[in-house]
Amino acid sequence: MIAMQILHSSLRPIWCSAPHTSLKPRRNLPLNFPLSSSLSRHNFLSTSSRFPPYVLFASPESQLDMEVSTETSKWAMQDFYTLRRDVEATSERAEEIRASAGLQQLEEELADLEMKAADSSFWDDRAKAQETLLALTDVKDKIKLLTDFKMQVEDAETIVKLTEEIDSIDTGLLEEAANIIKELNKALDRFELTQLLSGPYDKEGAVISITAGAGGTDAQVQDWADMLLRMYVRWGEKQQYKTRVVEKSMGEEAGIKSATIEIEGRYAYGYLSGEKGTHRIVRQSPFNSKGLRQTSFTGVEVMPLLPEESMDVEIPEEDLEISFSRAGGSGGQNVNKVETAVRITHIPTGVAVRCTEERSQLANKIKALSRLKAKLLVIAEEQRASEIKQIRGDSVKAEWGQQIRNYVFHPYKLVKDTRTGYETSDITSVMDGELEPFIKAYLKFKYSMTLSKQN
Repeated sequence: MIAMQILHSSLRPIWCSAPHTSLKPRRNLPLNFPLSSSLSRHNFLSTSSRFPPYVLFASPESQLDMEVSTETSKWAMQDFYTLRRDVEATSERAEEIRASAGLQQLEEELADLEMKAADSSFWDDRAKAQETLLALTDVKDKIKLLTDFKMQVEDAETIVKLTEEIDSIDTGLLEEAANIIKELNKALDRFELTQLLSGPYDKEGAVISITAGAGGTDAQVQDWADMLLRMYVRWGEKQQYKTRVVEKSMGEEAGIKSATIEIEGRYAYGYLSGEKGTHRIVRQSPFNSKGLRQTSFTGVEVMPLLPEESMDVEIPEEDLEISFSRAGGSGGQNVNKVETAVRITHIPTGVAVRCTEERSQLANKIKALSRLKAKLLVIAEEQRASEIKQIRGDSVKAEWGQQIRNYVFHPYKLVKDTRTGYETSDITSVMDGELEPFIKAYLKFKYSMTLSKQN
């Protein structure tokens, strides 16, 4: 009776569905409560064997496990309700985008282009045929993308409905649905951005030229140029574009004097065209022994990466000034020995390009001329000139144009676009290539400016 009183007063029974078995005495069975000196262990076990089979000795650990399990279940349900709301919101957004994109009109356009491509005289005009095939590819890609949006939403909705029907939470399924929604929202963001791109070269790849400017010591400026180089390379890699540093002139102490990056991928130029300009950094210079705050500037130039056959541009030889020099840095047998580096200047406008990455002078000349044409085409578009010769030389800004973005590392952390006003204190992510918010803000700003000019 003493044992039973202690058991009822100090322990909570746990009900379970185990089959009826009697407790057998063990020689060294531990007991969690004190026994009377007049009660032997054997007598107690004999007495306890008369308890119902579903009464087991409870412990604080088992109670804690039950509480943790209940709490985990509550959190899982909250995650499910949040996920269901996200799926519903994303579904509505995807439908709105599909409707605004004019899916039915795109399908009609696809049928029309396919009919033209199947015509027997299609290749009579080769240039027009190429243009039609490019348009056909664009329409097919857009329809596939809009179809994928719907399929991904349906996958996530299926997981939500399945979870509701079985009335239990499968964390693996919830995580899968959450990842689908996360990636789908990123894809929807990118699609919305492409709708803001309407320039003739926005769908092309991009060539980024980075040149160290002024401010502080040479090492400090060149280090800043190197930081920007890494930022754009990381951006290209995150977009899964083919990214190559084709030319890099190293600084004497640290960093780089200049560099050229080629980024191959759809809409690369459209996304990056707003990066053209002067980038300013404010920080405690690691190259200053006194740790003073210093400001440096680096110029960024962006051109479309155009295939040679797409540039139907003729530049008179008398408008070009071509000079040769030795390419610096490591390379093949000709580097630093033969004048393989080429610099071409368009005399009427003063626009110049330099190419050093190829091993032969001829290859560098061809590539430099191609980049010069691309650069002049962009300027002609900006000035709404129908021909290269109509470009006004006095309006071509020297060096790198206006200051577009400030990067403040000290005394506080802030990255701010001077055109759009967009800013963030997460400077580490920006320098690691997280440029999407800035790109999106600029494209919206550019679109609104275009609309205001039209009105």
